[in-house]
Amino acid sequence: MPHFDLPLDELRTYRPDLPEPDDFDEFWAKTLTEARRHDIAARFVPVDVPLAGVDVFDVTFAGFGGHPVKGWLVLPAGTTEPIPAVVEYIGYGHGRGLPHMHLLWATAGYAHFVMDTRGQGSNADAQGDTADPVGSGPSAPGFMTRGVEDPHDYYYRRVFTDAVRAVEAARSHPLIDAGRVAAIGESQGGGITLAVGGLVPDLVAIVSDVPFLCDFPRGATLTDKLPYREIAFYLKARRGHEDRTFRTLSYFDGVHFAARGRAPALFSTALEDQTCPPSTVFAAFNAYSGRERAMEVYRFNGHEGGGFYQKGVQLRWLPQYLNG
Repeated sequence: MPHFDLPLDELRTYRPDLPEPDDFDEFWAKTLTEARRHDIAARFVPVDVPLAGVDVFDVTFAGFGGHPVKGWLVLPAGTTEPIPAVVEYIGYGHGRGLPHMHLLWATAGYAHFVMDTRGQGSNADAQGDTADPVGSGPSAPGFMTRGVEDPHDYYYRRVFTDAVRAVEAARSHPLIDAGRVAAIGESQGGGITLAVGGLVPDLVAIVSDVPFLCDFPRGATLTDKLPYREIAFYLKARRGHEDRTFRTLSYFDGVHFAARGRAPALFSTALEDQTCPPSTVFAAFNAYSGRERAMEVYRFNGHEGGGFYQKGVQLRWLPQYLNG
């Protein structure tokens, strides 16, 4: 696919006029206060895996509404003292998968906490184990419009709350240094990472690769690829609901969370990415309020972005903050 979005020099200055709800901060403060009324109750059950270099734990903790959320914790084998941690959020439709899929950060010497995404995980290679017990009104297939009639009912209110609680669960483990925790994610995981970066003020760094869930109005109208297209499918059937729908989505836009982020941040985008168009990524990057931020641009890639090359960039960039 050739370049289809704005030229790179325009992307670097792209700042959409996105209305922000007046009660955005109040909404999220109340949401997290309600979630914290439930004991985090994090449980870490050792898992016997035929891997010599790591110790693996099956994790369960209380997320939104006290609902049980699953995850993995992977530690370098034989860890006896608290070490820095990377908390990871995963891509759209995927679940936590299997432990041997998550070895990179433990082999680099860090604790690796992987959060399962509620209700997702039907992918054959990355199954999920976390239910979403909350229903919703009419929606298009997928997750983008579940509960979109009201921000209190919207699906990603639950997911973003789970994600903040995942940081809290990770910090509760005795072998994790609670003062040296970073958040990381790709695509949907990158969007969740931006939300966590805006809601958790003391992360040491965030890494958001080809992030989804940013600049919803542009994503819903620029690309015909899923998942943004789910919004268009919903509005095709729900004529006249545009204003209410985009008002709900404004409470969950990565651009608004980026404006509240303070930790050093590494972003990446790809100029042929039709799933998460580069302008939506730059909208968040250009809004990011942290003083230290960097963007990796892959000119001839699609939604795969930098792939394993970007992992190499992360391995060089993130330790300067985790090891500080």
